[in-house]
Amino acid sequence: RERERRREGSMKNHSRQNVPVLWGTRAQQRWASSLPMNTVVLFVPQQEAWVVERMGRFHRILEPGLNFLIPVLDRIRYVQSLKEIVIDVPEQSAVSLDNVTLQIDGVLYLRILDPFKASYGVEDPEYAVTQLAQTTMRSELGKLTLDKVFRERESLNSNIVHSINQAADEWGIRCLRYEIKDIHVPPRVKESMQMQVEAERRKRATVLESEGTREAAINVAEGRKQAQILASEAEKAEQINKAAGEANAVLAKAEAKAKAIRLLSAALTLQNGDAAASLSVAEQYVTAFSSLAKESNTIILPSNTGDISSMVTQVSLPNLFNTHTHTHTHTLQIQITVL
Repeated sequence: RERERRREGSMKNHSRQNVPVLWGTRAQQRWASSLPMNTVVLFVPQQEAWVVERMGRFHRILEPGLNFLIPVLDRIRYVQSLKEIVIDVPEQSAVSLDNVTLQIDGVLYLRILDPFKASYGVEDPEYAVTQLAQTTMRSELGKLTLDKVFRERESLNSNIVHSINQAADEWGIRCLRYEIKDIHVPPRVKESMQMQVEAERRKRATVLESEGTREAAINVAEGRKQAQILASEAEKAEQINKAAGEANAVLAKAEAKAKAIRLLSAALTLQNGDAAASLSVAEQYVTAFSSLAKESNTIILPSNTGDISSMVTQVSLPNLFNTHTHTHTHTLQIQITVL
């Protein structure tokens, strides 16, 4: 019997040494040997909750500060930390949606909200939450392809936190954050990803170069178009200005001629106006006839070209304005040759 007792004691001590420490401090171990003793008067540290059992049943949770317990009957069964706790999630294998095996690990941030549920809802909260985080991470990674795993890491973390909180609510634990630390891919997959990245970069460079060439061609064509538009507008403006100038010139000539006619009409009403007009017409007739004789031309002349006085009489203003006088003129076609 003594040997069996020693063997059982050694097995218990060995099992306690292999079990991980809960929440990372000695005061938070779940074993009776490391829990505070009932000294009647107890001082509970801040941000800690001590779970007290009376005669083996849950009695109450000691608040931070001064507390009193009944000896023998009361016993401190669990010590829970209310601080934010950081747990390293071990590296594990997961398969993505496109059948790529990944090695992934993470960090879990949580806090105990209900010490009673954390003490009596699950045997080992740390182990339970860690296993839940690993299974949830494998499940979420199976829904995404390898490219989305790298691109949508934030959404993946939030989905894992949401799934953990749904199950950990019964344990009085709240998962605050989950962060993926490292994602390791097989060497062949890594090489193919590197080749894909290089191909994507070359493609992007080619696209950018082609877009630059296209933009340059568009700019050149746009410049030519603007130049042609400006040239046509300049030609149009020139033609408009030229037409306006010609119109103004014609108008000025017409106004000058009208003014000359008015002056001539006024002069004819004066004394000896007819004689002066006849003299002017005779001078113009002689000048025109002399210019015609300089070149070889075929012209039609009246029969009495040698009689200047008769010509003056015929073109005199009274005869010009007399609409009832009919003049019968015989024409003669002559050839004037200047040697």
